[in-house]
Amino acid sequence: MTSVKEFRIEDEATADNLGRGSFVFTDDYSVFDWGKMPDQIPQKGASLCSMGAFNFELLESEGVPTHYRGVVERSSTDRRTASDEDVEDGDVVPLADVENPPREMAIDLTQVPDLPHEGREYDYEAYHADAGSNYLVPLEIVFRNRVPVGSSLRRRTDPADHGLDLAEWPDEAVDLDDPIVEFSTKYEESDRYLDREEADSIAGEADIDDLESIAREVNRIVTEQADAAGLVHEDGKIECLYYDGAAAAADGERASGPANGEIRVGDVVGTFDENRFSYEGTQLSKEVIRQYHKRTQPEWVEAVSEAKAEAKRTDVADWKGLCDVDPEPLDESVIETARDMYCAGANAYTGRELFDAPPLSSAIGAVQRL
Repeated sequence: MTSVKEFRIEDEATADNLGRGSFVFTDDYSVFDWGKMPDQIPQKGASLCSMGAFNFELLESEGVPTHYRGVVERSSTDRRTASDEDVEDGDVVPLADVENPPREMAIDLTQVPDLPHEGREYDYEAYHADAGSNYLVPLEIVFRNRVPVGSSLRRRTDPADHGLDLAEWPDEAVDLDDPIVEFSTKYEESDRYLDREEADSIAGEADIDDLESIAREVNRIVTEQADAAGLVHEDGKIECLYYDGAAAAADGERASGPANGEIRVGDVVGTFDENRFSYEGTQLSKEVIRQYHKRTQPEWVEAVSEAKAEAKRTDVADWKGLCDVDPEPLDESVIETARDMYCAGANAYTGRELFDAPPLSSAIGAVQRL
């Protein structure tokens, strides 16, 4: 289980074959790696599921392999699709074939071994020994089309590191002609960015150049869709699985799947939690809630930062156990604004009236007034 979505497992993944299951999207949210926060945002889960399904179907149409199988209809009554065919409870169908926004996404499952560690030293060799040739790549591949003020990239690198003709980072956002791709850890208690050599080692059998190439292609497709909807796609990330059916088959017979190994896009793609979008200069993503907490609960945000720093100094993985301040619930008006942002944004991005929500311009106006 993750902080904002749950798993249903139908068939476990094995060394030989992918399994089958689904993500169930909740209305929970998480900021600053805290995990489940005190509030829920109504219909947030359905908006993420709908956008994720929409993007996976876009990727598949462009020839990008993914773990997506469709969305799952869950209802107590029969509903009709656009083609007037019955969709029964539990059916796996394309997004266009559900009448109401879905909360459940059917996916192929891969193996996710434990990642042993002592303090902050993680044993990736053990991870891959258990994973074999069917595993979730323990990396997040991050792509950036813009470097806003406050981006961690500014603290970690200089403009010249990315071929930019700038002596230093300016006091405004920098739009990039060529997106920047970076790699960070996925399963460590505090994520960290990696140089290419370490990322290649952590990726296992998955080729680091192929991971970058897929990330760039996903970024292109999401950026073009956002542009068509009047949105700016600023940055995002993907996660991937690696599957080699031939190598995984213990008896030498080819199992179902690619003969020479294949990287498939996993998790969820192009939502307001995984990516940052903006509309007419205003953020349209989870970043809105992050920044609101920074303004209204600075003591908690600072306590989180100090706990992470202390964990790093003392070689402790569980930084949250060192934090002595808990987040406070949000005001009801803030929750309503966040709900409208997610729902109106999903409508705009997909070009469908999936949610009963105000126009995006109105939703953004409320975000600006937070």
